[in-house]
Formats: sequence, structure tokens, C-alpha cells
Amino acid sequence: MKINGNAIRPGMVIEHQGRLWRAVKIQHTQPGKGGAYLQVELKDLRSNTKLNERFRSSETVERASLEQRTYQYLYTDGNMYTFMDNESYEQVELNADMIGDDQISYLQESMMVEIEFHEESPLGVKLPNTVVLEIVEADAVVKGQTASSSYKPAVLDNGVRTLVPPHIASGTRVVINTEDGSYVERAKD
Repeated sequence: MKINGNAIRPGMVIEHQGRLWRAVKIQHTQPGKGGAYLQVELKDLRSNTKLNERFRSSETVERASLEQRTYQYLYTDGNMYTFMDNESYEQVELNADMIGDDQISYLQESMMVEIEFHEESPLGVKLPNTVVLEIVEADAVVKGQTASSSYKPAVLDNGVRTLVPPHIASGTRVVINTEDGSYVERAKD
């Protein structure tokens, strides 16, 4: 599907120079001379290389049609991660590069994820927005620090460091945002 160059949004996948690219960052620029353009940082979905490209509103780009399917995470074997379709029991193996280091740490056994496919070829994994993890190590609260809304460092059971409110102690289960690793709330369970 053809779209205008200024209609590109972060997360969108486009076909450009014969390859598939995901728009990571966009910046609308209107110079003093000449027409406005959209500065887009693109990431190649196959090789993970980056490219900065300018698109004017008069240009058109091809938006890739992707299919999202729900899969269940099963296990890891070295650098390969195995997922299963719960309806057809078909299994898909993806390497760590396709998932991304920032998301691998939040992958949990039996977790349901969305895998994006382009022409029956898997491109990437989208985790749920939040996961429940346990705090294994939290710094002590400094007296007098509770007057302002301050956060303290803590380590989650997956080894990731995050900031939590002062009332959260070791052993507490918390909800964490998988996009940026930030604390959302105390788990309800």
C-alpha cells in the first residue's frame, strides 16, 4: 500500500531500496528555505543496520503488509528461541537478534507473544505491554527521602535493574513495563 512520505510513523514497516525497514524515530523538519520534509531513522529488519532518510510529502513509499500471529514461548536452545502456535502446534525458531536484547530479559516461560510475519517469514516479536517480576534486591530507604516522590534502585529476578518507589522491598512482586523497563505498580496477586 502506497503512503505519502510524511505519513510515516514510529513502528511502521516500509519497503525501501528493496529491503524491509522499521521506522524507529521521526522528526518533522521545516527549513527556512525549501519544502518541509520528514527525517526518519530506519532499521533494517533482516540485518539490523540503520539508515537516516529524508522523505518529502510529495514522495510515496510502500508500506509493508504484515501479519501478526499469536504464539506461545516454549524454550531457549543456545541462541535460538522456540515459539508455538496454540492452534496448529506449528513451531517457529527465532534467533536472539530478531527478538532484541532489551526484550529477551522479559521473556517468560509459556508467555503469549505476537510474532510479525511478512510473506510467511518471521520478522520480530512483540511482548505483552507489562510483565510481573519479583524484586530480589532493593536498596534501603534513606531517612527524610520520603518527602518528595523519589525512587530507589532495585534488581528484578531476571537481572534487570530498575527504579521502584521507597515502599517496595525485596521479595515484592511488581508489574514492569516491557518497553522501557520502568515500574508500573505492585502486582495484585
